[in-house]
Amino acid sequence: MNKDSVLKALEQLKKDSPQRKFKQSVDLIISLKDLDFKKPEQQIEFFATLHHTTGKKTKVCGLIGPELKDEAVSVFDLVLMQDDFAKYDKSKAKKLANQYDFFVAQANIMTKVASAFGRYLGVRGKMPNPKAGCVVPPKGANLKALYDRLQKTVKISARKIPLIQLRIGTEEMPAEQVADNVIFIYDQLIHHMPGERNNIRDVFIKLTMSKPLKLDK
Repeated sequence: MNKDSVLKALEQLKKDSPQRKFKQSVDLIISLKDLDFKKPEQQIEFFATLHHTTGKKTKVCGLIGPELKDEAVSVFDLVLMQDDFAKYDKSKAKKLANQYDFFVAQANIMTKVASAFGRYLGVRGKMPNPKAGCVVPPKGANLKALYDRLQKTVKISARKIPLIQLRIGTEEMPAEQVADNVIFIYDQLIHHMPGERNNIRDVFIKLTMSKPLKLDK
Protein backbone atom coordinates (compact mmCIF):
# COMPACT_ATOMS: atom_id res chain seq x y z
CA MET A 1 0.00 0.00 0.00
CA ASN A 2 1.32 3.42 -1.01
CA LYS A 3 1.40 6.18 1.61
CA ASP A 4 0.79 8.93 -0.94
CA SER A 5 -2.45 7.26 -2.02
CA VAL A 6 -3.57 7.09 1.61
CA LEU A 7 -2.80 10.80 2.08
CA LYS A 8 -4.81 11.68 -1.02
CA ALA A 9 -7.71 9.57 0.22
CA LEU A 10 -7.65 11.31 3.60
CA GLU A 11 -7.68 14.70 1.87
CA GLN A 12 -10.63 13.64 -0.28
CA LEU A 13 -12.47 12.26 2.74
CA LYS A 14 -12.21 15.56 4.61
CA LYS A 15 -13.14 17.54 1.49
CA ASP A 16 -16.31 15.51 0.94
CA SER A 17 -17.42 15.47 4.58
CA PRO A 18 -19.36 18.42 6.04
CA GLN A 19 -18.14 20.01 9.27
CA ARG A 20 -19.59 18.37 12.38
CA LYS A 21 -20.06 19.71 15.89
CA PHE A 22 -17.82 16.98 17.29
CA LYS A 23 -14.41 15.52 16.52
CA GLN A 24 -14.86 12.61 14.12
CA SER A 25 -12.68 9.54 14.29
CA VAL A 26 -10.97 8.01 11.28
CA ASP A 27 -11.71 4.30 10.93
CA LEU A 28 -9.87 1.70 8.90
CA ILE A 29 -12.02 -1.08 7.44
CA ILE A 30 -10.45 -4.16 5.87
CA SER A 31 -12.52 -6.93 4.30
CA LEU A 32 -10.86 -10.32 3.95
CA LYS A 33 -11.28 -13.35 1.73
CA ASP A 34 -10.27 -17.00 1.39
CA LEU A 35 -9.93 -17.60 5.12
CA ASP A 36 -11.51 -20.56 6.93
CA PHE A 37 -12.31 -19.37 10.45
CA LYS A 38 -13.15 -22.93 11.47
CA LYS A 39 -9.39 -23.46 11.46
CA PRO A 40 -7.82 -21.76 14.50
CA GLU A 41 -4.61 -21.04 12.58
CA GLN A 42 -6.57 -18.88 10.12
CA GLN A 43 -8.30 -16.83 12.80
CA ILE A 44 -6.75 -13.41 13.29
CA GLU A 45 -6.07 -11.86 16.66
CA PHE A 46 -3.00 -9.85 17.56
CA PHE A 47 -1.95 -6.57 19.12
CA ALA A 48 -0.05 -3.86 17.28
CA THR A 49 1.70 -0.86 18.80
CA LEU A 50 1.30 2.04 16.40
CA HIS A 51 3.79 4.80 15.69
CA HIS A 52 1.18 7.34 16.79
CA THR A 53 -1.85 7.35 19.08
CA THR A 54 -5.35 7.06 17.65
CA GLY A 55 -6.23 10.47 19.05
CA LYS A 56 -8.25 9.00 21.89
CA LYS A 57 -7.07 8.33 25.42
CA THR A 58 -6.81 4.62 26.14
CA LYS A 59 -8.19 3.90 29.61
CA VAL A 60 -6.33 1.24 31.59
CA CYS A 61 -7.51 -0.54 34.73
CA GLY A 62 -5.08 -2.42 36.97
CA LEU A 63 -6.14 -5.58 38.84
CA ILE A 64 -3.41 -5.67 41.40
CA GLY A 65 -2.02 -7.30 44.54
CA PRO A 66 -0.22 -5.44 47.34
CA GLU A 67 3.21 -5.78 45.70
CA LEU A 68 2.40 -3.29 42.91
CA LYS A 69 -0.14 -1.09 44.65
CA ASP A 70 1.89 2.12 44.97
CA GLU A 71 3.22 2.12 41.41
CA ALA A 72 -0.12 1.09 39.91
CA VAL A 73 -2.04 3.86 41.71
CA SER A 74 0.38 6.45 40.31
CA VAL A 75 0.09 5.16 36.75
CA PHE A 76 -3.25 3.53 35.87
CA ASP A 77 -6.62 5.24 35.45
CA LEU A 78 -8.20 2.89 37.99
CA VAL A 79 -6.71 0.32 40.34
CA LEU A 80 -8.66 -2.49 41.97
CA MET A 81 -6.93 -4.37 44.74
CA GLN A 82 -7.56 -8.09 44.95
CA ASP A 83 -9.30 -7.65 48.32
CA ASP A 84 -11.91 -5.47 46.58
CA PHE A 85 -12.79 -7.95 43.81
CA ALA A 86 -15.67 -9.40 45.83
CA LYS A 87 -17.39 -5.99 45.90
CA TYR A 88 -18.00 -6.20 42.15
CA ASP A 89 -21.33 -7.88 41.49
CA LYS A 90 -22.63 -8.61 37.98
CA SER A 91 -23.84 -5.07 37.35
CA LYS A 92 -20.67 -3.34 38.57
CA ALA A 93 -18.41 -5.81 36.77
CA LYS A 94 -20.22 -5.25 33.45
CA LYS A 95 -19.97 -1.48 33.86
CA LEU A 96 -16.26 -1.79 34.64
CA ALA A 97 -15.67 -3.95 31.56
CA ASN A 98 -17.33 -1.36 29.33
CA GLN A 99 -15.52 1.64 30.81
CA TYR A 100 -11.90 0.55 30.25
CA ASP A 101 -9.99 -0.41 27.12
CA PHE A 102 -7.28 -2.58 28.67
CA PHE A 103 -7.02 -4.51 31.91
CA VAL A 104 -3.62 -5.23 33.41
CA ALA A 105 -3.37 -8.05 35.96
CA GLN A 106 -0.66 -9.14 38.32
CA ALA A 107 0.43 -12.62 37.27
CA ASN A 108 0.27 -14.27 40.70
CA ILE A 109 -3.42 -13.33 41.16
CA MET A 110 -4.64 -14.21 37.65
CA THR A 111 -6.76 -17.05 39.06
CA LYS A 112 -8.64 -14.58 41.25
CA VAL A 113 -8.97 -12.14 38.35
CA ALA A 114 -10.45 -14.86 36.12
CA SER A 115 -12.85 -15.97 38.85
CA ALA A 116 -14.10 -12.46 39.61
CA PHE A 117 -14.13 -10.85 36.16
CA GLY A 118 -13.52 -13.53 33.52
CA ARG A 119 -17.11 -13.90 32.35
CA TYR A 120 -17.47 -10.14 31.86
CA LEU A 121 -14.07 -9.33 30.36
CA GLY A 122 -13.85 -12.49 28.26
CA VAL A 123 -16.95 -11.87 26.14
CA ARG A 124 -15.64 -8.37 25.38
CA GLY A 125 -12.17 -9.59 24.46
CA LYS A 126 -10.65 -7.64 27.36
CA MET A 127 -9.16 -10.32 29.61
CA PRO A 128 -5.59 -9.35 30.58
CA ASN A 129 -3.54 -10.70 27.70
CA PRO A 130 0.16 -11.58 27.91
CA LYS A 131 0.51 -10.83 24.18
CA ALA A 132 -0.29 -7.20 24.94
CA GLY A 133 2.00 -7.20 27.98
CA CYS A 134 -1.04 -6.99 30.26
CA VAL A 135 -0.04 -9.80 32.64
CA VAL A 136 2.80 -8.47 34.76
CA PRO A 137 5.06 -9.98 37.44
CA PRO A 138 4.64 -8.86 41.06
CA LYS A 139 8.18 -7.49 41.02
CA GLY A 140 10.18 -5.69 38.35
CA ALA A 141 7.24 -4.55 36.21
CA ASN A 142 7.61 -1.13 34.56
CA LEU A 143 3.98 -0.06 34.70
CA LYS A 144 4.59 3.47 33.39
CA ALA A 145 6.26 2.13 30.22
CA LEU A 146 3.41 -0.35 29.78
CA TYR A 147 0.77 2.35 30.21
CA ASP A 148 2.47 4.59 27.64
CA ARG A 149 2.72 1.72 25.16
CA LEU A 150 -0.95 0.81 25.59
CA GLN A 151 -1.87 4.37 24.53
CA LYS A 152 -0.68 3.37 21.04
CA THR A 153 -1.77 -0.27 21.09
CA VAL A 154 -4.72 -1.61 19.10
CA LYS A 155 -6.23 -5.07 18.92
CA ILE A 156 -6.72 -6.45 15.43
CA SER A 157 -9.19 -9.29 15.34
CA ALA A 158 -11.20 -11.33 12.82
CA ARG A 159 -12.24 -14.70 14.24
CA LYS A 160 -15.82 -15.16 13.04
CA ILE A 161 -16.43 -12.83 10.10
CA PRO A 162 -13.94 -11.66 7.42
CA LEU A 163 -13.99 -8.00 8.46
CA ILE A 164 -11.74 -5.79 10.56
CA GLN A 165 -12.75 -2.28 11.62
CA LEU A 166 -10.84 -0.11 14.06
CA ARG A 167 -10.13 3.50 14.90
CA ILE A 168 -6.78 4.71 13.59
CA GLY A 169 -6.96 8.46 14.20
CA THR A 170 -9.13 11.57 14.22
CA GLU A 171 -9.90 14.21 11.61
CA GLU A 172 -7.85 16.72 13.64
CA MET A 173 -4.65 14.64 13.64
CA PRO A 174 -1.94 15.38 11.07
CA ALA A 175 -2.71 13.35 7.95
CA GLU A 176 0.85 11.99 7.95
CA GLN A 177 0.28 10.36 11.33
CA VAL A 178 -3.03 8.81 10.32
CA ALA A 179 -1.47 7.50 7.11
CA ASP A 180 1.42 6.02 9.09
CA ASN A 181 -1.08 4.14 11.26
CA VAL A 182 -2.92 2.83 8.19
CA ILE A 183 0.25 1.57 6.53
CA PHE A 184 1.57 0.00 9.72
CA ILE A 185 -1.64 -1.94 10.45
CA TYR A 186 -1.88 -3.10 6.84
CA ASP A 187 1.71 -4.34 6.86
CA GLN A 188 1.26 -6.09 10.19
CA LEU A 189 -1.98 -7.73 9.11
CA ILE A 190 -0.71 -9.29 5.89
CA HIS A 191 2.03 -11.09 7.84
CA HIS A 192 -0.61 -12.70 10.07
CA MET A 193 -2.49 -14.34 7.19
CA PRO A 194 -1.52 -17.45 5.21
CA GLY A 195 -2.04 -15.80 1.84
CA GLU A 196 -0.78 -12.37 2.94
CA ARG A 197 -2.05 -9.75 0.44
CA ASN A 198 -4.10 -12.39 -1.36
CA ASN A 199 -6.35 -12.62 1.70
CA ILE A 200 -7.32 -8.95 1.48
CA ARG A 201 -10.44 -8.16 -0.52
CA ASP A 202 -10.83 -4.41 -0.01
CA VAL A 203 -9.54 -1.61 2.21
CA PHE A 204 -11.54 1.48 3.16
CA ILE A 205 -11.21 4.51 5.41
CA LYS A 206 -14.09 6.57 6.75
CA LEU A 207 -14.94 9.31 9.19
CA THR A 208 -17.52 8.67 11.89
CA MET A 209 -20.35 10.17 9.82
CA SER A 210 -19.01 9.70 6.29
CA LYS A 211 -19.34 7.00 3.68
CA PRO A 212 -16.34 4.65 3.32
CA LEU A 213 -13.72 5.58 0.74
CA LYS A 214 -11.89 2.72 -0.95
CA LEU A 215 -8.10 2.65 -0.89
CA ASP A 216 -5.77 1.18 -3.47
CA LYS A 217 -4.19 -2.02 -2.14
